[in-house]
Amino acid sequence: MRRFLCAVITAIAAFAVVTPPVATAAADHTVTFVNRSGRTIWIGSAVNADGSRALTGLPTLQNGQSATITIPESAAPNHWRGKFFARQDCTGTPGSTFHCRVGDCGPMADRCTTGEQPASLAEFNFDRKDGLAPWYNVSYVNAFSLPITIDARDGVTPPGSTECTGVGCPENLLPYCPPENLTRWADGRPMLCTNPNRDARTPYSDALSSRCPKAYAWSKHDTEPGNQVVRQCRQCTGFTVTFHPVA
Repeated sequence: MRRFLCAVITAIAAFAVVTPPVATAAADHTVTFVNRSGRTIWIGSAVNADGSRALTGLPTLQNGQSATITIPESAAPNHWRGKFFARQDCTGTPGSTFHCRVGDCGPMADRCTTGEQPASLAEFNFDRKDGLAPWYNVSYVNAFSLPITIDARDGVTPPGSTECTGVGCPENLLPYCPPENLTRWADGRPMLCTNPNRDARTPYSDALSSRCPKAYAWSKHDTEPGNQVVRQCRQCTGFTVTFHPVA
């Protein structure tokens, strides 16, 4: 009898269908904003013209505060490419008279409805079809308003690699802005350094890149031999974008 039962069990096992484990979809990345600028900032965002979903509900941060958002990269079209920046000196009624002196992008406090004005940028490429993504960089191509750093969270850096390493720098670059490119606040303090030509090397790009080699200073900065301006991180849960002070 025991031999019969063993034979039956063996026969059943031979015809058993083994169900493969269900693949778990990768979680959307998150971006945490940290405000160390010494002032209130309104987070602005713009997306590439490639179907990336425009973001709403972006945070307003007092100095010392932080907030985290989730990138909608798993929704159609399975990518998100865009940028973040700090809107400064914002006043007025949201939806009506709301306006920012730096990084202005429309009358809404929690989203952008127009193209952004020149400001420091944290740029990202989250693409589910790109095995090397996400890509990220700090850009002062249009202007420098606040120092920005980007750090990957839970990223794995292979030995001898720059993958998942930080970009940007915490240093205030306004003191090195060519005088003809500098705009000041009403009280005379430096406010914004604007690039006169984003597509060529200029005294602006030379001054900024010499102090912060891990940020774009002009549009083709990434073509220069040995540049350090863009990074990718295949395995990370998200990123921390920190806005640093200028005074």
